[in-house]
Amino acid sequence: MPRLMLILILHIFIGSTVAGSAVVVALTLGYDTLGPILIMAALGFLAAFPVSWFVVKRISEAA
Repeated sequence: MPRLMLILILHIFIGSTVAGSAVVVALTLGYDTLGPILIMAALGFLAAFPVSWFVVKRISEAA
């Protein structure tokens, strides 16, 4: 249970960073309407779950 809590807490920060980066990519590619921006933000949010899990795994191994 503590490991799941750490994943969720880290996902708050990692998810917003990855989602924000995905939105910047969408805007850089010229997709400036609501649909593509929301899709990229959602994809970034979802992609952050495995990243958060990997970070927690590495933290647990180092401890």
